[in-house]
Amino acid sequence: MNEMSPLPRPANPSEGRVRKPDWIRVKAPTSEGFAATRALMRSKSLTTVCEEAACPNIGECWSKKHATVMILGDTCTRACAFCNVKTGMPRAVDPMEPENVADAAAQMGLSHIVVTSVDRDDLPDGGAKQFVKVIEAIRRSNPTTTIEILTPDFRNKHEQAVEMIVAARPDVYNHNLETVPRLYPTIRPGARYYASLRLLETVKKLDPSIFTKSGIMLGLGEERLEVHQVMDDMRSADVDFLTMGQYLQPTPRHTKVIEFVTPQAFGSYGAIARAKGFLLVASSPLTRSSYHAGDDFAKMRDARAAKLAKVTAAV
Repeated sequence: MNEMSPLPRPANPSEGRVRKPDWIRVKAPTSEGFAATRALMRSKSLTTVCEEAACPNIGECWSKKHATVMILGDTCTRACAFCNVKTGMPRAVDPMEPENVADAAAQMGLSHIVVTSVDRDDLPDGGAKQFVKVIEAIRRSNPTTTIEILTPDFRNKHEQAVEMIVAARPDVYNHNLETVPRLYPTIRPGARYYASLRLLETVKKLDPSIFTKSGIMLGLGEERLEVHQVMDDMRSADVDFLTMGQYLQPTPRHTKVIEFVTPQAFGSYGAIARAKGFLLVASSPLTRSSYHAGDDFAKMRDARAAKLAKVTAAV
């Protein structure tokens, strides 16, 4: 149990489910911007992780015409205990998807786009080529749009997959560790903690100019010192940006929330992470990987410039 936050209280003792505190509740999306974004995604036959993962920030983001596109279909080959994306045998890769993503980015006028995907263990490259095609399509039609990708771990094929994607030069390469190593067997059984860590390290070795980013969920039963160790592991892999947010149980069949970490505890974790040397840290109950991604990219770029200026001045 996290020492920095109180024990949860069940909403119904027979179910053992946890009542959401006031700080985690959000309003249902009803704006015109939300409807317009949904209509655009449908017209381009695009899937968004905002919907598939039941993100609590969908109303705010879509009202501002910000959406995280999920390529390679809506069906994942894995079944992580925390994730709301459906599991099964995916359909064939859509050859029109890269152009559709680029068209949607142009129509939305995005200055920064986040592209993620389901796990595609059925594909020889894990879907890496499709990421490359999407990056290239966006660059052709939206040359000033900065591109952030959030990839799976490309299990057993990550080095070739990562080399391929890094060569396409996304501005930000994100891969989430999700939780502490001890909880992987139950929370993320199809993945390996140190393989994900090596993926992030590989990106930096191949191209140090690409920003790297990773995130974890809190409230799954992790200990405070375990979270600190994950921070240290990320810094050893030279990760630039750390995100930390509250895990929310999407359905009764998913793993339960062990605790709701308080905003104050998130603030303390954020302060510790910044002291460890991350260029940028986002830490709050509603923080998600792509929440405010465009604004955060600008902050991260400025932070790197300031750091380099300081080093140059010292020399």
